[in-house]
Amino acid sequence: MKTLRYLIPLIMFMVLVVFLYIGLGKDPRKLDSTLIDQNAPVFDLPRVTQAEKRISSQELKGQVTLLNVWASWCVSCRQEHPLLMQLSQQKRINLYGLNWKDELPAAQAWLNRHGDPYIASAFDNTGRTGIDYGVTGTPETFVIDKQGVVRYKHVGPIGVRQFTDILWPMIQELENEPAA
Repeated sequence: MKTLRYLIPLIMFMVLVVFLYIGLGKDPRKLDSTLIDQNAPVFDLPRVTQAEKRISSQELKGQVTLLNVWASWCVSCRQEHPLLMQLSQQKRINLYGLNWKDELPAAQAWLNRHGDPYIASAFDNTGRTGIDYGVTGTPETFVIDKQGVVRYKHVGPIGVRQFTDILWPMIQELENEPAA
């Protein structure tokens, strides 16, 4: 009976170690998304740069789109921004933004200061659209196909390697698929 008293905490500790080992072996950038292969959430929001105009999810259909979730307060967004600017200048992708949980003047000033790579950027100050997309933080980027279906989610800043190895081949493959 006395050994059982010491054995139970040891077993519980070993189970905890196994779960910790499994958790540490996972890549935090590869979060499963329930949206993969599902229709992208519907939205209709004001634009960041022209708040009197609106942008809706309907505008993303018919083309392969990268939807980049960003914020002026996001330090990591600054890290990926030069790549987004470069891609925008090369006109290689249809890049849209979703400004998440921000203040409009701060978002506008951020784009004025760092450049605006987006065809349009939706202003989601309440965070509701981001929540619909399953956003847990910024930046996050979604690949959306011509039919408006989410095909991929990238968590964290996009680097050259992620773009050339993952996103660009996927975009090219989806571009070659016929539109519905």
